[in-house]
Amino acid sequence: MAVTEVRGRFVWHELLTTDVAAARTFYPGFMNWTPEASGTDASYTLWMVGGSPVGGMMALPEEATAMGAPPNWLTYIGTADVDATVRRAGALGAQVLKAPDSVAGAGRFAVLADPQGAVFGVLTPEMPAPTSSPLELGEFSWHELASTDPVGAFRFYSMLFGWQKTGSSDMGPAGLYQMFGWDSGSRGGIYLKPADLPAPSYWLPYALVPNADLAAKHATAAGGKVINGPTEVPGGDRIAVLCDPKGAAFAVHAKAAKASRRRKKPARKQSPQKTLKTRRRRATRKKAVRKRPARRPRRPRQPKRAKRRRSTPRKRR
Repeated sequence: MAVTEVRGRFVWHELLTTDVAAARTFYPGFMNWTPEASGTDASYTLWMVGGSPVGGMMALPEEATAMGAPPNWLTYIGTADVDATVRRAGALGAQVLKAPDSVAGAGRFAVLADPQGAVFGVLTPEMPAPTSSPLELGEFSWHELASTDPVGAFRFYSMLFGWQKTGSSDMGPAGLYQMFGWDSGSRGGIYLKPADLPAPSYWLPYALVPNADLAAKHATAAGGKVINGPTEVPGGDRIAVLCDPKGAAFAVHAKAAKASRRRKKPARKQSPQKTLKTRRRRATRKKAVRKRPARRPRRPRQPKRAKRRRSTPRKRR
């Protein structure tokens, strides 16, 4: 993927936690992830899937803690020019939490909060990772924004990254679930954050797992919590919203199992001449077939009588 093609794509996912060592054992227990130390910074952990990084992990920075930030998953959205994107986001009402900076081997990044308060990052990667299709287990498959103003939030991101509406779903009293994406494909959804939820607007990344129910069981057994689910969503997929032992929220997503069906062999198409000949042949055979008279029922066979042997007189001596 070229740098010019990363605009609006979800290019990186980063766990900021207060216990790196615990997270290194918690997530691989039910995710298809292998933790590996970064070659450029030993304090930074990479989440690997099949030899390729899908995310990272680091200790929660002191400045973030001072601002009251809890352990969390930070989603990065790609851009060809971080500095220009930050200026454009500020003009649209965003707040800059981390000014643009460069990291050797990673690229240039910044951390922002959208006009409704949801925190996200922008990143120009040095080496954009190619996207696999279909997604592999362990990769991030969906991105969800719970916002206090879904309409305003979509307007902000569409102007900043060019996102398009790809469909919607009516959730009744909860309002409209607006899906968005690019290239005619849905990549996430935006909905109205419940009023009773104390957290501000936030992004929630979904990782692909083989079984969402088993992932929820493993997470709770390892000290995590289930916030919502597991539950089935339209289309048959199953999801669960979880949080790790330190409180960082994330979600898992399992694809619906496809029933295997045998494909019927298509009938061979015959030319009109062959079809006409076949019909004539069948009609001729039907005329030639005569009805056979019904056979009379056979009488049951009488048992044969045993023949009497003639008794010959014995010869007198």
